[in-house]
Order: sequence, then C-alpha cells, then structure tokens
Amino acid sequence: MSGDTERKLDKFFAAFGAASAPLLMLDYDGTLAPFRLDRFKAAPWAGVRELLMRIQGNGRTRIVVITGRPADEIPELLRVEPAPEIWGLHGAERLHTSGRRELKQAPSKMRSKLGELHSQLQYDQLGGLYERKVNAAVMHWRGVSAKKAKEIEKRTRELFEPLAKFYGLTLQPFEAGLELRAGPEKGDAVRTLIGKVNNGRKQPAAYLGDDLTDESAFRAIKGQGLSVLVRRQRRNSAADIWLRPPEELRDFLKRWLQACNTLAPQKTTRRVSRESPPVRS
Repeated sequence: MSGDTERKLDKFFAAFGAASAPLLMLDYDGTLAPFRLDRFKAAPWAGVRELLMRIQGNGRTRIVVITGRPADEIPELLRVEPAPEIWGLHGAERLHTSGRRELKQAPSKMRSKLGELHSQLQYDQLGGLYERKVNAAVMHWRGVSAKKAKEIEKRTRELFEPLAKFYGLTLQPFEAGLELRAGPEKGDAVRTLIGKVNNGRKQPAAYLGDDLTDESAFRAIKGQGLSVLVRRQRRNSAADIWLRPPEELRDFLKRWLQACNTLAPQKTTRRVSRESPPVRS
C-alpha cells in the first residue's frame, strides 16, 4: 500500500468522529469475492464475511451491495445475517432488508427487443456463456483461450452494437464479457443512496468495486466520499485509491470497524427509518 493511499485512508477514517450514519457500498464479484467460472460458487474472500457481520452487528453502518447480478443471488453467496440491502441489476432492482423487492421496468420497446434477443441466443450462444437478465443480455467468455475470447467478443459486438444504437440500450463491457442493458448504471444507485443518507449533512461514504462497470460509481461518489478500486492488478481508474484483495480489503474493513467506535452517540429521542423511498418504475 502506497504512502498516498495511507494518507487518504487516515483522512477518511478521521472523519468518523463527527459522523452518525456511515454508508458502505460494495460491489460483489471481484470485490468481495473472487471470480469463479461457476458464478454460483463465488464465495467471499476468507475473513470478509466475518468482518462484514461485525460491522453489521455494530449497528451504525448502512451496508449496501450494488451488483450487476440479480439481487436475490447475493444473500445465499454472501451469507451475512441479517442480510444487507442489495441493489441488483446495476441498480434497477432493490432488495430491502425486510425482503421486499422492487424492480424498475425498462420501456416496452427495450423489453421487446431484449426478448427477441433472448430467444435468439437461447439457441446460439456465439461460443460463449449467455446469461439472461430481466433487463439485459450478457455474454461471458471467462476461462476460454485468448483466440476464442476474441472471436466471441467480435460476434457479440456485431449483434449487440446495432441494438444499442437504434434502441437506446447501454452497451457495457466488463472483464471477460459484454452486456447489453436497459436501465440505470451503478453510479445512479450511488447518487441516490448518498443523497438520502446525507440529508443535508455529509456522512462518511465509500464505494468499493473492481470492474469497468464500477467506474460510474467511482465518478458518482467524487467529492462525496471515498472510491476504492479492489483488484490484484492496478488499472486506469477514476477511483481514489487501490487495494489488493484479500489482505488490503480485510485491513480496510477492520479500520472501518475500528472507526465505528469513534462515532458520535446516537440520538434516541425518535426512531428514523434507514430505508430510502422506493425506486420508481
């Protein structure tokens, strides 16, 4: 960890002393958990689950997972009890801590075109691994040879790019894959969450992510909190700091837990809901 990173972390955690409601926002795959060819086996890095449970148990931090996955895939993988709030599908879906689920529907024209694409790719996956989402079509090529990956990407772009151009869909590359999506990006979720938590008073907030899909979140939190790139290898990024998992990720979570002990006393005169208003369809 560089000296500049240490200084930024010191400054960030020093602000906890005057805070009351820190916000910890986390991507899942590649950030809290290493990538797996079988995504349903992507368990968190060793020690991360336990630290998140301790932060959750402290009762002061609002933990939110913001992921490209459908939200209901996360609780079984993360296994933090009680389950934190989860914003799935890059923020189009919200799974409350109560279990209530909300989904922001895409316009009918986009849904119709994605439905046609799902039918087509069901029979020809272009050599890759196709994932169907309610608001997106996703092609993965993780684990194949470089030559085959290049061919799958070429064929996928030839199919996806015209649809993005003519139907207003978002074409989002990510590590070893390409997504054609209707709906928001992670940065939209971050802006919404920070606005509700701060409510006129700035509170410590951080977003941790690893992939190109997290860049919008890094940009959204600029000037409002700390953005953290979590990767084994550094890359160009809008993030404020870079941490290598799992060791430096665990160290960050330990410092977060320690900083919670310096938080200002909670007011007990009235009870305030920690859930922000619903996502509007």
